[in-house]
Amino acid sequence: MGSRLFARIGTFRQLEVILTVYQQKSIKLASEVLHLTQPTISMQLKKLSDAVGLPLYHQIGKKLVFTDAGAKVVASAQDVLERMRHLDMELSELKGMQAGTLRLAVVTTSKYFIPHLLGPFCKRYPGIDVSFNVGNRQQIIQRMEQGLDDFYVFSNVPDRINIEAIDFIDNPLVVLAPEDHPLAKKKNLPIEQVAKEPFLIREQGSGTRFATEKFLNKLNVSLNIRMTIESNEAIKHSVMSGLGLAILSQHTLAFGDSKGLVKLDVQQFPILSKWYLVKHKHKQLSPIAKTFLAFLESEGRAELNAELARTFKD
Repeated sequence: MGSRLFARIGTFRQLEVILTVYQQKSIKLASEVLHLTQPTISMQLKKLSDAVGLPLYHQIGKKLVFTDAGAKVVASAQDVLERMRHLDMELSELKGMQAGTLRLAVVTTSKYFIPHLLGPFCKRYPGIDVSFNVGNRQQIIQRMEQGLDDFYVFSNVPDRINIEAIDFIDNPLVVLAPEDHPLAKKKNLPIEQVAKEPFLIREQGSGTRFATEKFLNKLNVSLNIRMTIESNEAIKHSVMSGLGLAILSQHTLAFGDSKGLVKLDVQQFPILSKWYLVKHKHKQLSPIAKTFLAFLESEGRAELNAELARTFKD
């Protein structure tokens, strides 16, 4: 049999642990993703390091730096776990869609409506599990480049030649204000006037900020930026508190806590954009992923648009 390394490396869980630590660049964040304690993560990594016979990483201050051995173990862990995903795919096909996992990774804003798409799908296929990862744009791009999921949801599709994007619902961006703001009851406001108000914006790299800046650049308009915040919910509550206005997806109003917020009537708004379901061109889809795609392109899209239309009514 040659090397018996496979017998010394304990479990698939250890491979999942090191891969997650590598992706998250933090034992603390990996523990949150895997729902394990930090001591458990550290213990599993030590067992894996002992089995390999070499250190897998070094802790330099707060930063984890993987050794050459650690990088090779991570690469092999990706290969092994991908092979297991293929096995899961093949077994699911044999079971006739009775079991298996659908893997979705979505940018933060889409978390408001994607559950309303998953609900009817899971009700129809109750034996299916869903792995639902939410992150900022850069985190989801990283997952996409590593091929960790079946589908990815973006409003601003990354510029990659090996992906396909399917638009499935509109993503209107609107100007939000506290309900007692002086502009709240005014109509047909010029964007030049509104832009002078203090604004709270998403961080660089977010799809919302990208679309907003692209739109305003065409109008030769600049916002009076007071604060950059990396959370839609934090921005909404900051707007409610009177810290400034914000441009966010109307979906953030449709779902979640929006009491105390109003949508301003601003010329040339909303900014029109789309939500896209993205997949790798050449990656084989599992039977579950194929079924989800078919569901989305038929009744799923129609049901979601109908739900959003009801919610968006003033």
